[in-house]
Formats: sequence, structure tokens, C-alpha cells
Amino acid sequence: MSEGSLRVVDSVQGKQHDKTIKGLLRQLVNGSPEQQAIEAGEIDAIIDYSGRNVILFPAARDALRLPAAGESTHEPVANNLLAALTQQEYQRLAPYLESVTLASGTVLHEPGEPIRFVYFPVDCLISLLPMVTGGRTVEVGLVGFDGMVGTSLALGVNVSSLRARVQIGGRAFRVSQARFTSALQDSQTLQHELNLYIYTELAASRQTALCRTLHRIEERVASRLLMTSARVRSDQFFVTQESLACVLGVRRESITQAAGALQRRRLITYSRGNLRILNRQGLEAASCHCYGRLDNLSHRA
Repeated sequence: MSEGSLRVVDSVQGKQHDKTIKGLLRQLVNGSPEQQAIEAGEIDAIIDYSGRNVILFPAARDALRLPAAGESTHEPVANNLLAALTQQEYQRLAPYLESVTLASGTVLHEPGEPIRFVYFPVDCLISLLPMVTGGRTVEVGLVGFDGMVGTSLALGVNVSSLRARVQIGGRAFRVSQARFTSALQDSQTLQHELNLYIYTELAASRQTALCRTLHRIEERVASRLLMTSARVRSDQFFVTQESLACVLGVRRESITQAAGALQRRRLITYSRGNLRILNRQGLEAASCHCYGRLDNLSHRA
């Protein structure tokens, strides 16, 4: 694509830019693969051939924006672990942080394989899955903006014991294993925050195992939707019945029945993977007590 054929439209055009995006989105078929990909954060831009423009979505504009002269490079970071670093610690690590957009279904780590990159999610969601005989999986961890993928490096282990798969697409920062290990050695803050986070994840995995044994599927689905909403910081997100069945370790038919029951109670709407929470308090009441305990663990850390 030549520079003279298309021009990039950024946020300086304000309302006109937003109006153009909305107009193009209205042309998409509701529930189409293109619309689902946009809602999952898997598309960075739209090419408007009629206006000869490349229209960037907010995430792409943020990634391409360069700091102005005299502007601080330690801007607010939308990941709790990175945000906890001191300014000096963050500035030492910042040049090696790569902003990436992760597509739903992407596998970041595999069991038994070396860890090449550590990932700090911003608005994506990543499932941690042990592999069992027959290829079946069940989720034992869920990573959002509150944590990172690759915590075994903090324990001195450079091999993953789990599959890390992107559940909901979106943005993340990644850094190489070598750079992360060096930063960890130099940063007492990062060591402390990671210790707290690993403790929280271990406690959460125990609670999840208990939940899987004792609670009804409808309660577990409600809890899972609340956990997802909290980590993507939105009441609307894209999640398929297949992926829910996989992470909860149940049949798809069970998810269909549970989601249908929640819809009949007008707690959610759910169509072609597009889910919206209508009544958060009602959904919390429908969930098992595990959601509250896991939420308290997250805030305590």
C-alpha cells in the first residue's frame, strides 16, 4: 500500500472520526464474523476506500502515538503489576515492553515448552489450562489486567506447566523472558507484587476446584460471567458456548441450558456469542459464593 493511496485518520478529527466509524459499523451484518472480530478487539483498523482513509480504532491509535517533546514516558499503565512499579523501575522496563493485539484462541504457552515471552494483559482475557488425556481441558486460572502470564519465571522455572490460551481478544504488553528475568532481579517492587499475585492465583485455583465439585452449573456460569466482566472492565463481551464449556469442563448443552435460564430471568442477553449483563446484582445473587471470595482475594492482593 503506497503512502499516497491511503491516509491514516487519527483521533484529532474527533466527532467526525467517531461518526465515520459508527457509519461503517452499521453496514456490517449483525453477528457477522467481521462484527464479532471487531468486538473481540481482533481488528485494528478499517479501510474506507470511498474516502481513501485508513480509520484506526482507539487501541491502534494508542499504540502508534508517540510522546510529545517534554512529555513523561511513565503514563498510567492499564495493568496492575506494571502500574505498581516505581517510576524508575517502569522506565527501565518500558523500552522492552511491546504492545500487541492478541486474537481470541491464540495459544501463548504450551506445557513443557520454554517460555519465550511474558504477557501483561490490558483488556484481553487469558485462560490457563492443564492438558489431560484425550485432549480435554478445564480452566485452572484466569488472567486479566490484574496479572501476567508466565509467573513460573518468578519461581526460577523457565518451562510452562500449562497451556495459556487467549479467551477474549484484546491488548497486552509482552516482554522477552531474558528482559523480564533481568527486571525481576532489579525490582523489589515487582518481586513483591508477583509474590502476592502468585499467592492469590494459588488460592483462587483451590476455590475453583471446590466450586467445580459442589456447585450447580448455572451458579458456575453466573460466576464465570461476572469474573470475565470484571477483568475486561465491561458488561458486554464476546464469548462462545464452546469456550465456556471448555473452561468449565462441561458439555455445551449444559452451557446452553444455564445461559437460557439466566436469560429468562432477564439477567443477561446472549446471542451468537455476544453477551451483555443486564442485571449485575441479580447475576451476583444467581452465582455461587465463590465469585465473592475470588473477588475479595483479587482486591486484597
